[in-house]
Amino acid sequence: MSTSGFASPSPAHHPLADARIAAFHPDIVKQVADAVAAHPIVVVGMAWNPNCPRGVKALEAAGHKVEYIEFGSYASAWKQRLALKLWAGWPTFPQVYVKGQLIGGADQAEAAIKSGELAKMLG
Repeated sequence: MSTSGFASPSPAHHPLADARIAAFHPDIVKQVADAVAAHPIVVVGMAWNPNCPRGVKALEAAGHKVEYIEFGSYASAWKQRLALKLWAGWPTFPQVYVKGQLIGGADQAEAAIKSGELAKMLG
């Protein structure tokens, strides 16, 4: 068990499951993967979720340029966001990526800023 209380690593997927996940909105996943590869900091969010702008504001207040991508709201684009959750292995939005690595959501971004970890990652 990891310290989070969840078994680590994730259970293995059968190739049939992997194929289904890979075929679920691959255009959306590619859009985010391309942005993550092209920008030092990417935040993927959604409208109406107050944690998305909170994460962006914290990063910007710390002096960082943020590439923000938004997919729908609580009332729309849920399948696209589900594809991103499956791809990232992160259950909520925002999803904050630094130098190609998912660090978590707004809480984790704020903690990384406060601890100096974000500055180390951006080196």
